Amino acid sequence: MSEVVAAVRELLPVLRERAQQTEDLRKVPAESIEALRQTGFFKLLQPARHGGAEADPLDFYTSVRLIASACGSTGWVASVLGCHPWQLGLFAAQAQADVWGEDEDTRISSSYAPMGRATPVDGGFRFTGRWSFSSGCDHASWVFLGGLVLGDDGAPVDFRTFLLPISDYKIEDVWDTVGLRGTGSNDILVDDVFVPEYRTLSFMDTGKCECPGHEVNTSPLYKLPFASVFSYSIATPVIGMATGAYETHTAYMQERVRASYGTKAAEDPYSQVRVAEAASEIDAAWLQLEYNIGTAYKHVLAGEKVPFQLRMRIRRDQVKATGRAIGAVDRLFENSGGKALNAGTPIQRFWRDAHAGRVHAINDPERALAMYGKTQLGLKVQDAWL
Repeated sequence: MSEVVAAVRELLPVLRERAQQTEDLRKVPAESIEALRQTGFFKLLQPARHGGAEADPLDFYTSVRLIASACGSTGWVASVLGCHPWQLGLFAAQAQADVWGEDEDTRISSSYAPMGRATPVDGGFRFTGRWSFSSGCDHASWVFLGGLVLGDDGAPVDFRTFLLPISDYKIEDVWDTVGLRGTGSNDILVDDVFVPEYRTLSFMDTGKCECPGHEVNTSPLYKLPFASVFSYSIATPVIGMATGAYETHTAYMQERVRASYGTKAAEDPYSQVRVAEAASEIDAAWLQLEYNIGTAYKHVLAGEKVPFQLRMRIRRDQVKATGRAIGAVDRLFENSGGKALNAGTPIQRFWRDAHAGRVHAINDPERALAMYGKTQLGLKVQDAWL
């Protein structure tokens, strides 16, 4: 699917030009979403039986990195919306038909925190809740929502993802932030709606990589662990933002004159060191992602389960990747001088967007690193995001 990556690359100047407009709108312009659709990006991970490409996941992550290097908010939304067709492929065949039966370009947003409460009823669940941070929800007509299934005593007995059409939820415009302003990550409200059983998926099934969708989507792509695929979908945009910051910074520094010293910034050895340090951190973050996802994909292509220790390493390196990317952006920002503070400059937007991306729950470094450390010390780890 290198043609999709090439088409995305050709789109970068337009996305870069729209970056400030995206921030001002507080959502990605419809024109940008349509342009990405035309490249085939949103179908990279979609099942072939519903018009998708079932591509190598590295094509998807490479495309996300490119998009985020032009506009952080657009890259973030593209990554989240682009990952969801893969997850829908894990749902029962009827759920997939509900979404894609009439329009294979239908998109899904999400908010996975277990803020919903589901009560079992005949054929499914009654479902209620309020969720924050549903990135790109203005460009989707379905949503994945996290919720706890309650037993007869009112105690949780399961943690599931619930799939709802837009007729069953409301979007409340609350997104007004200092970073990732253009993601339109608004709130989702659901008030006592019925969700059929087949439009739910237990995290216990995703954790075991044994899901209803495997009956119809037999490609090895869908045997990858959900947490591995989704966590890198959150880390990759931040690496892309660092990449964009690096490209912007090095171009700027070649023209900048340091007024305080009367010398060209490019000739400052301290600036040269900071650039080298940032480049190394970005490369390290990306190389680990490529290696880990590539290794996991080789396992499923061979008909093997992804080893537990590799799943742990993916989560370890995912949070380290975001940390490295943030460190690189910080190094470049502090090397840019006072003019970098001006509103509208790309470097300060990348700096704000990257830091906003880092606070996503799945980028929480200590939790993921502690899980990895426990396994190395012989302790048992159970977590929905493995």
